[in-house]
Amino acid sequence: MSPHSVISSARRLVVKVGSSSLTGPDGGIDHDRLVGLADALARQHLGGTQIVLVSSGAIAAGIHPLGLTSRPRDLATQQAAASVGQGALLAAYTRAFARHEITVGQVLLTADDVTRRTHYANARRTLERLLDLDVLPIVNENDTVATSEIRFGDNDRLAALVAHLIDADALVLLSDVDALYDGPPSRPGARRVPVVRGPHDLVGVESGGSGSKVGTGGMTTKIEAARIATAAGVVTLVTGADRVVQALSGEDVGTVFLPVGVRGRSRRLWLEHATTARGRLIIDDGAVTALVDRKKSLLPAGITAVEGTFHDGDPVDVCGPDGATVARGLVNYSSSELPALLGRSTKELARDLGPEYEREVIHRDDLVVI
Repeated sequence: MSPHSVISSARRLVVKVGSSSLTGPDGGIDHDRLVGLADALARQHLGGTQIVLVSSGAIAAGIHPLGLTSRPRDLATQQAAASVGQGALLAAYTRAFARHEITVGQVLLTADDVTRRTHYANARRTLERLLDLDVLPIVNENDTVATSEIRFGDNDRLAALVAHLIDADALVLLSDVDALYDGPPSRPGARRVPVVRGPHDLVGVESGGSGSKVGTGGMTTKIEAARIATAAGVVTLVTGADRVVQALSGEDVGTVFLPVGVRGRSRRLWLEHATTARGRLIIDDGAVTALVDRKKSLLPAGITAVEGTFHDGDPVDVCGPDGATVARGLVNYSSSELPALLGRSTKELARDLGPEYEREVIHRDDLVVI
């Protein structure tokens, strides 16, 4: 089986489309492009493939209704544009898929929705149930409430995490760039990289450059998304939105990133890639050994310092004596509670403060070694 044929044979597929692939020269949504994408996905869906569409474009869809001439730069106006545009975007998708008698469902996510234990389980359960009901979920970051501190940052990374969350067979990232090249595509002699089998295939590849004027992602974000997905065992294809039909047919287009990890749900992988640390815990050498080598939970006795402001349940980085990050986890205490507990055993804390203090600072199930 060729690397590209995995896409056409996927039982469960996540497809991400960027804003630049849905907008026209005026910056607004190009409905012909949107309908063309929906038609291609509908054929695959009706053929038996479960598809989750991660779609950008909410902010772009709100530009014209708000009388703006370009994508807003400030967060508040971006959120306002997303609020107006999200409904318009979903309505357009609803009409486009209804032509094929396919029902769509909207799922808006923030980083908090998929890092906290109960929220993570809820997001997975919702997507699984929608797929069971033969609905085509349309996922986007909830731009109307997300702040700069709790954003996924771009929908490429969100799509990779959704592919991991639902244990997808493959991920397709569609944009206005048809493939990864070994240099800028505009440079004479630049060659397409058809297959990436591991990090060694990216040595010497120039992937810099920003996204389009209506989007936030560039090729660098797609490579990072591919790294997240392939670490979870998900085959990833990067190609142009105008080649979606060929991509879904398994033709040799774009760049395929082959898995470097094993498929299967692991909340720790999600924790590593989906979260942004709200603070740092500095630990001693003994605690580093316990976490890294013995896979133990983090206890108050091994912590020497607390940095930052965070609440219980927030993600924090765990750093060794030299300041290097060794792990990330969801903390069970706030930054205001922890300093009084440092260096003390859980039994001592339970005796002096009550039984509720006989617990880990970070349980090993909520911790990933980096």
